[in-house]
Amino acid sequence: MRAQLAALLAGLLFGVGLCLAGMTQPRKIIEFLDFAGSWDPSLALVMLGALGVHAPLQALIRRRPAPVLDACFHVPGPRPIDRKLLAGSALFGVGWGLAGFCPGPALVSLPSLQASAWVFVGAMAAGMLLQHVLVSRGGMAA
Repeated sequence: MRAQLAALLAGLLFGVGLCLAGMTQPRKIIEFLDFAGSWDPSLALVMLGALGVHAPLQALIRRRPAPVLDACFHVPGPRPIDRKLLAGSALFGVGWGLAGFCPGPALVSLPSLQASAWVFVGAMAAGMLLQHVLVSRGGMAA
């Protein structure tokens, strides 16, 4: 129960941070990607701020023998760069650039009733369902 409450609070904090930074506004993302036009560097500043908090805390946390709410750290090992990774990354980038949303900000934007957020989340859910169906039928490796 404590782990779920911590996850909920972390998610709420993340969502509030996205809203305060303006990352739920697709225009901000599209302008960040528009180097030849009205480039807006604010997304880079948000990323630098996140790294400035994450890096020192990560170093401190990794010194612990285990996380506070689990018996051990779950760190994935290295994985090869393959076609699925490249295709997924390209699809994510194209969707992000066209829609101005990535999954976190899109979910946080749903209560605002922005049609674009609902369309994006619907398309994202449909893609996740399609991938699940393809994997379960053996048409795509997990």
